Amino acid sequence: MLIAAMIERLGIIVTIAFVMTRIGFFRNLIDQRTNMKKSQTLLIILLFGFFGIVGTYTGLIVNPFQEEYTKWQWHLQENEAIANSRVIGVVVAGLLGGPWIGIGAGIVAGVHRFFLGGFTALACAISTIIAGLMAGWIGKREKKSRLVSPQKAFIVGFIAEGIQMILILLIAKPFDDAYLLVSNIGWPMIIANGIGTGIFLLIIKSVFHEEERMGAAQSQKALRLADSTVKYMRKGLNETSAQATCQILMRDVDALAVSITNTTHILAHVGLASDHHQQGRPIQTEATKRVIQTGELMKVGREEIQCDRNDCPLGAAIMAPLHKGDEIVGSLKFYFHSEKEITPILMELTKGIATLLSHQLELAEIDYHKELAKESEVKALQAQISPHFLFNTINVIVSLTRINPDKARTLLISLSQFIRQNLTGSTKSTSTLKEECQHVKAYLAIEEARFYDRLHVEYKIDEEALRTTVPSITLQPLVENSIKHGMKNQTEGFQLTISIIAENDIVVVRIEDNGDGMEPSRLEKILQQPLESTSGTGIGLYNVNKRLEMLKGKEAGLLIQSSKGMGTAVQFSIKKEGVNHIEDRHH
Repeated sequence: MLIAAMIERLGIIVTIAFVMTRIGFFRNLIDQRTNMKKSQTLLIILLFGFFGIVGTYTGLIVNPFQEEYTKWQWHLQENEAIANSRVIGVVVAGLLGGPWIGIGAGIVAGVHRFFLGGFTALACAISTIIAGLMAGWIGKREKKSRLVSPQKAFIVGFIAEGIQMILILLIAKPFDDAYLLVSNIGWPMIIANGIGTGIFLLIIKSVFHEEERMGAAQSQKALRLADSTVKYMRKGLNETSAQATCQILMRDVDALAVSITNTTHILAHVGLASDHHQQGRPIQTEATKRVIQTGELMKVGREEIQCDRNDCPLGAAIMAPLHKGDEIVGSLKFYFHSEKEITPILMELTKGIATLLSHQLELAEIDYHKELAKESEVKALQAQISPHFLFNTINVIVSLTRINPDKARTLLISLSQFIRQNLTGSTKSTSTLKEECQHVKAYLAIEEARFYDRLHVEYKIDEEALRTTVPSITLQPLVENSIKHGMKNQTEGFQLTISIIAENDIVVVRIEDNGDGMEPSRLEKILQQPLESTSGTGIGLYNVNKRLEMLKGKEAGLLIQSSKGMGTAVQFSIKKEGVNHIEDRHH
């Protein structure tokens, strides 16, 4: 039966399709079909046109008045036709490449069929071009999908062959011969070519799905490697981070060696040939310099590696640039025995890893600038506190100069000590609680000189806890806030307690007074934004809280307990350094 013979011929078509999809050049053309150059478009037209010609030659020669079928004829007699699979290549061309490629392949295969001869030559030539146009139109409508589904391809191939049968009836002469031919070969050709078109698209689709799966696997590997290396590369590109990163990459990438360079020297080399591809050596390879200069991914052989050792096992390499923003700061290199081992998948994996490492370097730069900004903000906050205290202290000294010059002189000495400690604290981001206590005592000496009959201070100090570090100039604003806010309406008996107590592995710092307390509305806002105050409070607490959170974390932020008429307690907790030893001292 003709249907069986036609399906048998599909084996040849399927084999050719399978071979073509295994050729990287063909896959690249298909994958880039929406963005091809004119030369590539012409090439793919000729490729599918040739496929249509092969489909013609692998067909069966048919004589409408005989039951015999012959094969591989280079020219047809006037009374002969051919049952073939030419339409498969043309339809696939249109479905994949759109109208222009479909028409082009149709013209190539159709013109060839016309010159082959036979009484159906003109009808077959015209129908082949129409098939390419129709398939191209459908392919264009389906451009949102990467590939037309095999089911749709079957339908298009089915219809295209059906159109050919209709044109044979309309054009081929004599009509009786055309009718007899279509009666014999019509349905077998329509069914066989529909199936063949569907199978062709199924093969192409399976190849792309296979590549997508492999690409997904490589992407997962690249992301996994990036996750493993992030803690090193976020510290910047240096010998330590490069060495750790190369060791991680060496475990997961099937390469002989891994190397990372900056723009001038080898930062790390892990794997074979590390005895002469040594860390710290200047870059010798011109290919590496070219990658750093151009920013292009490269595959190089032994000669381009330019190793000065004849017995070096490194015969090929993939080299990728490392970026930090728009700047190229180094290169990543994977080494192999030969160029044959370097597959497109390895090239893409290297490119992906280099891209992710570059992103990590960019994040390291961002982290660095954030840290600088944080330090600048801390300095600005500290500078904001010093004028606030100095303004109030000068008022005290001016008052005492008139009524008690000796005490004013003593107060000036205390002020000089305080300013010295204040300036020292403002030049560094942290200080110990011992230094903070000295700062507070210098401040309170001034305040006690002024409020000797109203102010009573009690210290509860764990001496070992004083080793713990805090943001510089932290305690003095809290104490100043307590005095200025809590004591403003009290004529006597104002009690201020400063506690620095170790509780297990935590140091709790608490400034407590028995003053007027705060209104609930003010208490709710005081740590959220700087508040204006005629007594100078609000800004100090907000700034101290912000600095504690910036340098010690959110958990170190201030806790404020206060109620109107019942006093105020300001407290924060940080990790302890030292051993408990409580000393209570009353002043």
